[in-house]
Amino acid sequence: MVITSAHIPAIVALIAGLLILVMPRLLNLVVAIYLICIGLIGLGVLRWFHL
Repeated sequence: MVITSAHIPAIVALIAGLLILVMPRLLNLVVAIYLICIGLIGLGVLRWFHL
């Protein structure tokens, strides 16, 4: 997989989501799940599952 400039926002969203998950507050958890989902969609992971 070649990482292009189009992948950078998705990678940042994944990193931010994982960092927010470390803090155990409910709002942070919701934001983290959202960021992780957007990151996975941006990287095209859902195409692997044929969704």
